[in-house]
Amino acid sequence: MMTRLTAQIIKELLSLLRDPKSRMTLVGPPLLQLFIFSFAATLDVSNMSVAVLNDDSGHWSQELIQRIDGASFVSSLVRVERPQELAAMINKREAIAAIHFPADFSRDVDAGTPAIAQVILDGRRGNSAQITFGYLDAIAKQLGVELLQSGGGQIPQIAVRNWFNPNMIYRWFLVPSLSGMLAMLIALVVTALSIARERELGTFDQLLVSPTLSLEIVIGKTVPALLLGTLLGCVMILAGVFAFRIPFTGSVIWLFTSLMLFILSIVGIGLMISSICHTQQQAILGTFSLAVPIILISGFTTPIENMPDWLQFIARASPLKYYLIIVRGSFLKALPAADIFANLWPMALIALVTLSSAMVIVKRNLQ
Repeated sequence: MMTRLTAQIIKELLSLLRDPKSRMTLVGPPLLQLFIFSFAATLDVSNMSVAVLNDDSGHWSQELIQRIDGASFVSSLVRVERPQELAAMINKREAIAAIHFPADFSRDVDAGTPAIAQVILDGRRGNSAQITFGYLDAIAKQLGVELLQSGGGQIPQIAVRNWFNPNMIYRWFLVPSLSGMLAMLIALVVTALSIARERELGTFDQLLVSPTLSLEIVIGKTVPALLLGTLLGCVMILAGVFAFRIPFTGSVIWLFTSLMLFILSIVGIGLMISSICHTQQQAILGTFSLAVPIILISGFTTPIENMPDWLQFIARASPLKYYLIIVRGSFLKALPAADIFANLWPMALIALVTLSSAMVIVKRNLQ
């Protein structure tokens, strides 16, 4: 029995290691994911922009501003002159937090009365906004401790307001994002297995002797996955509105268009995987190898601003990054058409490149 079992184990190991593509799939993606995880998967917040409106001419507001400007998590501190500019920076995602110091802030600190600065957070960014507020609150409390030790003054306080998600209900942030992620995974798996399954079953050889064009094959594999992924995405969006009671303030037409274009770009990636792989096992491993990095660099779990510049550059090739901005904005904020279009055309470009590449590979295999 042990001899037979040993022979089976050796045979299975050899079948995996003899195939160059299997060796690359088993060794390469885990190392790549480890590398990406190390830089992308972090709960720290860094490289954030903070806007400041200072109506106070006293010393203590300037002291607090300087400390915030010198904090490691702040990449740029933008001083504005009007409340409208604060609102605009939050709306355009140019700042994760906006701080307003009232005219009597320093006077209240010196008088020993409550000195309150208002902080407005971008509620669309969920955890990142809360972590940022924790950093700002810690800076204010540290200044307060120093004031108490010196024997005078009042501890500065920070009053917080969360825009777009006032009560910071986590489902409002999570469910729209999950609708994109789950639809992506389904579309990616369906298309990644399509051509690889035909190769494994032997039916792909029939295409080699048929008058079928590579364009017809790509379209035939694209349409079912596009319909399935779009339908699943719509169901989850409807569940977010009616089951989870998440307010929807955007345009249904724009969101549906964005969803279809997003799924189309994912289908292109799946077809590229499928046209390269020879077995379904390779296709599944390839899907897993790409799906995890796509999610990590999309901004779903951690801010893209936290990542190194080279990883932020790679993140521009993730269609999920653009769709999450659209779907979150459609739910929590009536995202303007110009902002939607700014995230639509990168997904269209990704779809064009990936579908064209898949067609070229299929055409080469048919020759």
